Amino acid sequence: MGSLSPTIQAITVRKLGAKGWERNVSLIDGIWTQIEQAIDNWSPPYQKVRLYQDGLPVCGRELEIVSELAKAGSRNHQLLLRLKERGATLMGTESADLLVQEYHFDKQLLAAGGAAKTALCEARQQETSRSLLSRRDQAIAERINHTLCAGEIGLLFLGMLHSIDRWLARDIQVTHPLFRPSSGGRP
Repeated sequence: MGSLSPTIQAITVRKLGAKGWERNVSLIDGIWTQIEQAIDNWSPPYQKVRLYQDGLPVCGRELEIVSELAKAGSRNHQLLLRLKERGATLMGTESADLLVQEYHFDKQLLAAGGAAKTALCEARQQETSRSLLSRRDQAIAERINHTLCAGEIGLLFLGMLHSIDRWLARDIQVTHPLFRPSSGGRP
């Protein structure tokens, strides 16, 4: 969320309290530890691995963006850099237009005022939010479909609300090493 992060943190702390915020941070840290361990136990031919990252636009500046976020402390982006150093190819993954739309949507929600106003605004715009997420998911799947070649391995880092399986080409074999999406996947 970039520049919106402090606002999101403040709202979350107001909603959950400082201990709730710390618990969430700890849970997320634990998830990243599990992801890093799973990847450390994996030894593919890295030159055949394409890295896809939710929130990373197709823009020609992908490595610069990932490097900046890694320097800012993002474990996700630090991991992407380590995998790239092993020979994996970093891919722009998302439509910049859809990411900008989501940013403005989130900014509008946060600007609604206090937590109650934000919740009311979010409830009214829930369908817009779902539609935007669905369009992002479809665009991510299309990007993978058009860039992942036969014999290559795609490694996708995707937030837990996303679900792209239904839009992926049928010849792409999907595995979920840690968490399987709760809906929208293939049978």
